[in-house]
Amino acid sequence: MSTRKRVLITGGGGQLATDLATAFPSMDTIVLKRGQLDVSRKADVHAAIQHYKPNVIINTAAFTNVDKCESNDGIAQSTNSYGVRNLVQAADQAGAQMVQISTDYVFDGTLGRPYIESDITNPLSVYGKTKLEGEKAVREGDLLVRTSWLCGTHGSNILKTIIALAQQDKALTFVNDQIGHPSFTSDIALVISNLIDVEAKGTFHVTNQGAVSWFEFAQTVLNSMGRSPAQVSPTTTAELRPPRAAVRPANAALQNDALQWAGLPLAPHFQETLPRLVKDLCG
Repeated sequence: MSTRKRVLITGGGGQLATDLATAFPSMDTIVLKRGQLDVSRKADVHAAIQHYKPNVIINTAAFTNVDKCESNDGIAQSTNSYGVRNLVQAADQAGAQMVQISTDYVFDGTLGRPYIESDITNPLSVYGKTKLEGEKAVREGDLLVRTSWLCGTHGSNILKTIIALAQQDKALTFVNDQIGHPSFTSDIALVISNLIDVEAKGTFHVTNQGAVSWFEFAQTVLNSMGRSPAQVSPTTTAELRPPRAAVRPANAALQNDALQWAGLPLAPHFQETLPRLVKDLCG
């Protein structure tokens, strides 16, 4: 980074937080796991920010189990909505910038083209609604980053699941009617670091390039493993048994318009990064 900043990252231990921690000088970076800081606890949040005095707060803490959010809306709101508000209030007092990580689930997926940052939001699920409430808590001078389909070498994610099932020679079935951008945490962390470096403000869509269905993504992963893509079969969302509790957006691909307008490099096409990740995870 051109200007040294003290960065505090919440949600430590999560896949994005782990890669974000490597994107900043370690001596100036504080990473707090949920056991160290529960963002839904206002007093604890204010105490932590006053203690560490960060210049930048990156909030990756979230209740991200989309289906469990439907039956645990109170927990989802306390973390995804109130937690953001707590951090923003503490950031305001400390004179720090807030970087909030959000999601493609704030859109309903019916637009018929990739979503740009200024498109109207209309979440279909408790998860999407609570994340949108979190978005509304950020200030004008803060940075809001929407991303999608996060996966990488850390934590639990769909990429690891596909690889594990494929290695067990199990038949895979994925939907072909949900479209989005696979986003690898190592690439997304680098773009976020660049945004903070240039002191960007406002809303940015940050994903790897390349929109695919979950079925097509699984096929690509199998191909990268040297396995037959025929190991995965397509299905539709309506055919899933049991049906999923939360409604997913059918096509919530995020166009990285604001990054392009700012002249900042985009994350690469997901097929550029995928072979390296597959090699690391299979090894």
